[in-house]
Amino acid sequence: MATQILKTHHVLSRTSKEPLIPLYFFSSSAFPDTTSPPSDQPDPISTVTSILTHNRSKSRWSTVLTLFPSGFTPFQFSQITLQLKNNPHLALRFFLFTQHKSLCNHDLSSYSTIIHILSRARLKTRARELIRLAIRTPGIDNEPTHFKLFELLVKTYNQCGSAPFVFDLLVKSCLQMKRLDGSIEIVRMLMSRRISPQVCTCNALISEVSKCCGASKGYEVYKEVFVVGNGETESDVKRVSKVRPNVHTFNALMLCFYREGLLEKVREVWCVMESLGCVPNSYSYSVLMAAFCEEGKVREAEDLWAEMKVKGLEPDIVAFNTLIDGLCQSGEIIRAEELFTEMELNGIKATCVTYENLINGYCKAADINSAMLIYRDMCRKDFRPQSLTVELLIRGLCDKGMVLEALEIMKAMREVGVCPTGISYELLIKGLCVDGKMEEALKLQAEMVGKGFKLNLEIYDAFIDGYLRQGNEEMVTMLRKEVLETHKEQGGN
Repeated sequence: MATQILKTHHVLSRTSKEPLIPLYFFSSSAFPDTTSPPSDQPDPISTVTSILTHNRSKSRWSTVLTLFPSGFTPFQFSQITLQLKNNPHLALRFFLFTQHKSLCNHDLSSYSTIIHILSRARLKTRARELIRLAIRTPGIDNEPTHFKLFELLVKTYNQCGSAPFVFDLLVKSCLQMKRLDGSIEIVRMLMSRRISPQVCTCNALISEVSKCCGASKGYEVYKEVFVVGNGETESDVKRVSKVRPNVHTFNALMLCFYREGLLEKVREVWCVMESLGCVPNSYSYSVLMAAFCEEGKVREAEDLWAEMKVKGLEPDIVAFNTLIDGLCQSGEIIRAEELFTEMELNGIKATCVTYENLINGYCKAADINSAMLIYRDMCRKDFRPQSLTVELLIRGLCDKGMVLEALEIMKAMREVGVCPTGISYELLIKGLCVDGKMEEALKLQAEMVGKGFKLNLEIYDAFIDGYLRQGNEEMVTMLRKEVLETHKEQGGN
């Protein structure tokens, strides 16, 4: 968002001295339509309600269509639906019937009624579908549709006997439609009325804001939603806010800070979590371990591992992968292999990431034979390494003079859809030229250019050296001339 999301003095930070605005305050004029049918026509509300509740399923819809071919006003639809609120599936079928037969030009008022009916029946998926449909309805007087829908949901709340999480569904739907500003404002309006969204809704809001606007903005939303700041401390959350952050709240914040490289903020959030008495789970430890490993503090990460076990938390695959990666990055491949064995003994299946971490560790230790053993085991289990992992293997094999083995890996990966990197091509071309396999090197060079990679001076030098060793002066002259022409073209640009 281009503008500041959070205001320092906003409704979420107000104290309980403000007058409350209960939901029933708005319910008196929820359906202001007073239209009544002409005396020679049956009352559509009572008639349709009777038909839908008493007629057989096959005949009820044709009867309604015959009696009311011109359809219903949104007010009439809402009143009929209210009579069906104890039969939400029938109410939904009536809505879909009017929509399919174009019997009602639904507005936000009629949408709000059916949304409430579905919400009170815990038909959340259907309710969210209709919320998204309602939000797409053209607004009036340039007012955002989601705000108007919120107001109508508040006004009709008591009359429909709805459930509070209808507002959570509205917030989540706005998030799904990438209406972040609207989601934040709706939460603010809810909390100004002392209606606390569910913690999972708050978490979804914080996570989405963090992803789209940065972890720092997400942290500000956290402080506003859970009423932290403006003189409050984290320990006041219990007293001030009805909803409290949980471990998933802090995990989302720590993960976003970690991804942005703000490792100090990861530790800060961890300390806040502990100060609130929120117990970290295995994933919490994984994120903090990853932050320590990123800083090269593998000993601290291992201390966290030990602490996690003392507290009775069983490490999951994310925790194992995190510490194995940290150990491999620091060159402690033996300890990483021990952890891999422990993982398998505990019945935790390795993922592609596990194998890639070990391959990276062995390549870093220049133990290409062990790396190849892990690679073959990985392929037997139908895992496909990423292009960068393939590049490491090719580099390690070429460094050991095992160019043909490296070429076989590239061919195998191409067959399963893994695209080699430009560096992989360069390494293989150099290796083939050193081995005097110039024809194979030329074929690979043509393939490399066909993939959109550009030749560099080192590749030209490899070809020139290879042809010199073979005594092919003609090719050497041609290549040197091509290098000069290429250099001139690049200089001209």
